[in-house]
Amino acid sequence: MFKDTGQKKGTKRIGLMGGTFDPIHHGHLVTAEEARCQFGMEKVIFIPAAMPPHKTRKGISHPQHRLEMTQSAVRTNSYFTVSDIEIKREGLSYTIDTVQEMREIYAGWELFFITGADAVLEILTWKNVIGLLEQCYFVAATRPGFKLESIGDKLDNLPENCLARIKTMEVPALAISSTEIRRRVREGRPIKYLLPEAVEEYIYQKRLYQG
Repeated sequence: MFKDTGQKKGTKRIGLMGGTFDPIHHGHLVTAEEARCQFGMEKVIFIPAAMPPHKTRKGISHPQHRLEMTQSAVRTNSYFTVSDIEIKREGLSYTIDTVQEMREIYAGWELFFITGADAVLEILTWKNVIGLLEQCYFVAATRPGFKLESIGDKLDNLPENCLARIKTMEVPALAISSTEIRRRVREGRPIKYLLPEAVEEYIYQKRLYQG
């Protein structure tokens, strides 16, 4: 069910990586690069969410901070770029709205939405999940040791054609988390090497996560 069915001749692929990126870290970057290589994507677009539907706004850094950190993090990879379409859009940041916009911009391309396996396990709670899976593939990045069968078991209410559009890949660097980085900053512990140096400098310059 998770096997790649192959790329249609002449069809280009693009990756969309959504998230709060509060802050973006090496786990995000390694995941995006691995997905790009495994699935033959032309590029990966990072899309910071303005108002994530599954998270409260309380405690989330200002969208502009998260946008600037993401831009600085991807600057050294020519295959990576950043879009502010969710930040510009009013209201909650629903993935289906973003994918529909991207399908208009990249007409004829195959779209792959890259996210963590934990998020995919909650996909039944997402807005218009059937319509979403009909418009793009999902790449579920997992930590080593994650039981891939659990995805199929928990999403067995989805039609088989939708399940077939969920791909998986293992990424060791996913042990890093934004939550842990924020906690370490609050506690005055080091965050070096967990995220790009430019993002680390931005966090301390803007005094993010310190209270």
